[in-house]
Amino acid sequence: MKNIKLIINNDIKSEKDKFFIKQELQCILNLYAKMVSNGTWKDYSFSSGNKEISFDVYQRTSDRPVLRILKNLKPNYYNEKFLIKDKNGNILKKSENLDQLIDKTSWNNLRLIK
Repeated sequence: MKNIKLIINNDIKSEKDKFFIKQELQCILNLYAKMVSNGTWKDYSFSSGNKEISFDVYQRTSDRPVLRILKNLKPNYYNEKFLIKDKNGNILKKSENLDQLIDKTSWNNLRLIK
């Protein structure tokens, strides 16, 4: 019992950056609720990697995601922090601010290809 040490991890900033912060998640979920009420989107999931975290949108639960809203953790350029990618991985839109990205995107005119 004499050799017990208390180890405190003070590296909170790196843990905070590994997921969407509350404001970003609220913005994404508000968009999701709007699109579900339209009948366009059916389901969602989160996926993460070393370089990015994504909010994946599905038309059906058994399919691949039709859209992905990504937070790039290691962007090469300042405007590539948030991305919208389609089913094939093509970048549709990119921005440094998630609110602007979601507000400026015309979601009804965005075609979901089967």
